[in-house]
Amino acid sequence: MSVDLVTVPKRPQKERRQKAPAADLPPKSVLPGPVARVAGIGALVVATLYFVAPVVWVMFAATKNNRDLSSTFGFWFADWNLVTNYESLMSWTQGLFWQWVGNSIFYSLTAGLIGTLFAVMAGYAIAKFDFPGKQIAVGVIMAGLLLPVALLTVPLYLEFQALGLVDTVWAIIIPSAVSPFGVFLAMVYAESSVPSELLEAARIDGAGETRIFFTIVLRLLAPAMVTIFLFVFVATWNNFLLPLLMVSSQELKPVTLGLFGMVSYFAPDKGAVMLGALLGVVPLILLFFTLQRYFQSGLAAGAVKG
Repeated sequence: MSVDLVTVPKRPQKERRQKAPAADLPPKSVLPGPVARVAGIGALVVATLYFVAPVVWVMFAATKNNRDLSSTFGFWFADWNLVTNYESLMSWTQGLFWQWVGNSIFYSLTAGLIGTLFAVMAGYAIAKFDFPGKQIAVGVIMAGLLLPVALLTVPLYLEFQALGLVDTVWAIIIPSAVSPFGVFLAMVYAESSVPSELLEAARIDGAGETRIFFTIVLRLLAPAMVTIFLFVFVATWNNFLLPLLMVSSQELKPVTLGLFGMVSYFAPDKGAVMLGALLGVVPLILLFFTLQRYFQSGLAAGAVKG
């Protein structure tokens, strides 16, 4: 018995390559035109220069003395005074500079971890539970986003003074850990990334709310948690007015407050100050490069439905 095989003509490989991705592309009417693309690239280049240029300038300024800072081109080296500037920095700070950097890391890390945990707990509860006063809670969070932080510094100082917590680490960590933006981001991310069906299935299997939160919800909210942590970390690191009011001990100062004391001196060694600023920003740069992928994912939370 013979079987006739019917051969199906194959499309050329070149044609398959051209037509296969076409279904995934958006319509041409949605794609930006040449002018829009050039304008977008130009805006990105300008923004990159705007943010990178100060860091590059500080790198060059950290190697100069006061005379070179005012008489040489800002974006190039002059006489190499890096070692001298470092010795001046250590001498003026009485060897406390690296302790100030360690204080900033401790304050920012502790406030970031505590603030992230509480923000995720609050955001998840608002997004997935119904309770009396839910809309009021959302309104308070939105009002907190609009309220300037500096406006609360003096009332916070009066409260912490009454509690006896002024000039302690908690006077910086507790206020810095409060993040209305973190609660809002966690709420938006939980609404779109935590399926209610998954929570119901876990409850049917006998899991309690605490176990569901720490074993399921935290994993689903990991990108948002990284974003919240970075925001709280950077805000705590850059905070100046709060430590200025709350802390008077030299051993408890963060690096921002310590460098301010050096700048306020009547004849500061500006090259040493620039070196301190450069060394003080290195931990932030390393942190952002390490968590950049999760940070971008967290910022896009809620941008795509489904």
